[in-house]
Amino acid sequence: MNEVIYELTIGDPVNLLWVGIGTMLGILVGAIPGLTGAMLIALSLPLTYSMQPAEAMVLLVSMYVGSISGGLITATLLRMPGTPASVITTLDGYPMARAGKPGRALGLGIMASFVGGLISWIFLALLAEPISHLSTELGDFDYFALVLVALVLIASISSKSLAAGVFSGFLGILVTIPGESPATGDTRWTLGIEQLNNGFDLLPVLIGLFAVSQVIHEVTSREKQVESVSQVAPEGILLGAADWFRHLGNMIRSSVIGTWVGILPGIGANVGSVMAYSASKSVSKDPDAFGTGSEEGVVASEAANNATIGGALIPLVAMGIPGSVIDAILLGALILHGLQPGVLLFRNNPEIVYTIILTMLLANVVMFAMMVLSAKWISKLATIPRVYLLPVVIVFCVVGSYALNNRMFDVWVMLGFGVAGFVMERATIPLAPFVIGFVLAPIAEEKLGAGLQAANGSYLPLVTRPVALLFLIVSVVLVVWPMMKTWLRSRAKEE
Repeated sequence: MNEVIYELTIGDPVNLLWVGIGTMLGILVGAIPGLTGAMLIALSLPLTYSMQPAEAMVLLVSMYVGSISGGLITATLLRMPGTPASVITTLDGYPMARAGKPGRALGLGIMASFVGGLISWIFLALLAEPISHLSTELGDFDYFALVLVALVLIASISSKSLAAGVFSGFLGILVTIPGESPATGDTRWTLGIEQLNNGFDLLPVLIGLFAVSQVIHEVTSREKQVESVSQVAPEGILLGAADWFRHLGNMIRSSVIGTWVGILPGIGANVGSVMAYSASKSVSKDPDAFGTGSEEGVVASEAANNATIGGALIPLVAMGIPGSVIDAILLGALILHGLQPGVLLFRNNPEIVYTIILTMLLANVVMFAMMVLSAKWISKLATIPRVYLLPVVIVFCVVGSYALNNRMFDVWVMLGFGVAGFVMERATIPLAPFVIGFVLAPIAEEKLGAGLQAANGSYLPLVTRPVALLFLIVSVVLVVWPMMKTWLRSRAKEE
């Protein structure tokens, strides 16, 4: 690992440049309501084709860190969360800014984001390799059952409606069927369309779901009035040592909550911030201040949502299981660069893993410096008229999709999934289960096919292997338990 650290920090200044560019782009996009880190990373994938795999991951992971952090600026100053992860920050950050303390509100948020990123990085650096070694002991049936747990967990917790989550995940799996079977190599469901022989490419699907659908949403929705803090002059963003020590316990607790929430596939930074905010309020000496400008509330929300980044990267680099939508895109980036995500990544390409880990640390440091220096001006991005912004986004969508294989088919796929994503969101069907299902279904099919081949077509190892049986039981419980709770609730109402 020392050699990798030397190469990234000293031996190759180009990587440091990518860290700076990626982090700044992430902050800028995160600060613009309506644009997301998932959109930025999906649009940037075509630009990484000519880059080395390590350089590509440096750029994309830096964008990840920056995009989660950038949302706090407009959430605090304009009450417009740039990202869903910053929604909870508006509850206390904006009242603080309106009360004449915009600089302090921003300083607390930036400080907490930095500490949350550092603590989750420690967990990432300590746990990723041991978990990867444990995962090498998994057989094909064990790995299939593990992927099944991830699929079920995402479907069951990513939406208020279990049915909507399951339906979305099922649609994602269904879309992977056309093309070549990863288990047998047979071509299926192509309807005679030659371009479908290799199935739907990941990039046009992602760009359609997260970029084009958002463009359609912005075009069809009315322009909202920006409610801003008048004459914002965020001074005093750099806080003193007393402030760091006063909020240290809250930052550590919220960061740990965010990290472990991030490890669970599909929950997301917004849920991490909600849980940390609730925990902070429950132990606060002044819980009534929450929602009216509490410093503890700002710290809890921002520490947790940034900590989910390191947590979500742990299952990605250790087992090839994405912990969030952005991690699913990063998983696709590894595949596009010819890397084998999962248990073999540490063994075959350890330099990529350590580059990802170290990039997260460096990006957090760069994020802290950039946010402190430029928060006042970045907040003005939210006032950019959509009439100028959206055409640029759609041009990047078309160019990025066409550049993949130099064919219009991918552009039509992108547009089709853009419409599908817009309709799904209008129908309150979550996109996260769809994307994770689309990414994980081929892995599950491949592992199940390999396991059946080794077992002469027998499914018995799913219940005779202890690890596979455990994961299978967990999957069943995750599906049945929400249904049981709903049934028991309805019984209680009837009585």
